[in-house]
Amino acid sequence: MHVETFQVFCDLVDTSSFSEAGARNGISQSAVSQQIRALEDRYNVILVERGRKNFAVTPEGDVFLRASRHIVDAYNKLDEELGNMRHVIAGPLRIATVYSIGFHELPPYLEEYRRRFPDVDLQVQYRRSNQVYIDIFDNRADLGLVAYPQDRKGVEIEPAWSDRLVVICPAEHPLAKKGNISLKAINGYRFISFEPDLPTRKAIDTMLSQAGVTVKEVVEFDNIETVKRGVMVENAISIVPSKSVAEEVEAGTLCRIAIRGPYAKRPLGIVRRRSRAITPAMREMISLLKENSGTAQDKTEYAEEDIDSELCPALVEP
Repeated sequence: MHVETFQVFCDLVDTSSFSEAGARNGISQSAVSQQIRALEDRYNVILVERGRKNFAVTPEGDVFLRASRHIVDAYNKLDEELGNMRHVIAGPLRIATVYSIGFHELPPYLEEYRRRFPDVDLQVQYRRSNQVYIDIFDNRADLGLVAYPQDRKGVEIEPAWSDRLVVICPAEHPLAKKGNISLKAINGYRFISFEPDLPTRKAIDTMLSQAGVTVKEVVEFDNIETVKRGVMVENAISIVPSKSVAEEVEAGTLCRIAIRGPYAKRPLGIVRRRSRAITPAMREMISLLKENSGTAQDKTEYAEEDIDSELCPALVEP
């Protein structure tokens, strides 16, 4: 019996679907059914109840599931330990990340990682926040990067660093000359929002509510690039991570305005599957991301007088 069969059974129980278990393991639905039937024949038990509408694991199936998870975990840990003994950092490494981190925060880390470990096939997948967690749980990604990380079943979160939220607006907007403002200052302005299910949108809604601020929502978008474009087209404002507008600020198409008060930090987290062994390639990426987290954290803690000149220098009022 191959260890892959135990993984197939675990995935079948996790998904309650023969087709999805097959997709996770690169085999057909009928192949999953045949493997489960072979297990039942070998041990002379029924592991799962099959029905058109209902799927259930039998008591015997529960016993087999516990043993299967133990076998799969032991196999994965053995693979990791042997890799550590060989000191070989190679093979594929898949990272799922939200757009704002992937486009604007992650590139320097990717460049450094590729320089250090050229034998690793590093792949980056850009996802909405919810999909990052799903990709990790479904083993479609090895590591994930999200903002405002949330505890979820089957995954573990490690804190990475914090970035800084700022107000952005076009250069001709009435707020453009402000170096830093309180949230009260944006009350009543036209506002470009992230879509409601995104964690950053939820955090911004909470910020505005706590500050007693109401904005005029113009339109909602699902990623940072369209939010920035919407701000320029609509001559509106938004709240986004500071690094995500560095190029536009340098080009003079957008201004970023520091937010005074306890609202500026946006925590970022590294997501991985709890039952998955950490490979050497994963371990080195986690180490690299956390290695510079203190420096990145410090950069979010500007004094007000230090912020003005770097936001929209040509327009800042004296």
